[in-house]
Amino acid sequence: MAAASEQPVRVLGIDPGLRLTGYGVVDLHPGELEPRLVEAGVIKLDPKRAMEQRLVQLRDDLRELIEEQRPQRVAVEKLYAHYAHPRTAILMGHARGVILLCAAERSLPVEHLPSTEVKKSLTGHGHASKRQMQLAVQSQCNLAELPEPPDVADAIAIALCHARRLATDALTS
Repeated sequence: MAAASEQPVRVLGIDPGLRLTGYGVVDLHPGELEPRLVEAGVIKLDPKRAMEQRLVQLRDDLRELIEEQRPQRVAVEKLYAHYAHPRTAILMGHARGVILLCAAERSLPVEHLPSTEVKKSLTGHGHASKRQMQLAVQSQCNLAELPEPPDVADAIAIALCHARRLATDALTS
């Protein structure tokens, strides 16, 4: 059993977006396999503002969140491009860039997780719907209400997936 003085590892999971960026913070306590949800929410960006202004707002809000929550690790959804929507991937790349910059400024290690891996880790199905993800997060975190909007559930799922991976790695090392 871990010593009582050992601190939990805090993971910040982020679901990048240019209108809504979801975040979830979990703590993984030493010797435990299941992380605990600390906080979750969404950074709302004004879609009427210029891209540059939204990126500055995302940076400022994310810096504040990192300062407040003090994570030791960041997990973010990997960028992927669907052939029918390449512009979406390009736009999401801007948000991811800001997220990676904020993590690098604090020397925080970043884990890049494929959405299919995150979905499979929570639901058993790599192509789960937004609703299935919300229900899985609600159940696994014992939440009274469905996490809304779906970006919040996705961010919590990203944090849970990475923290569980850390727990598994700790057991095997």
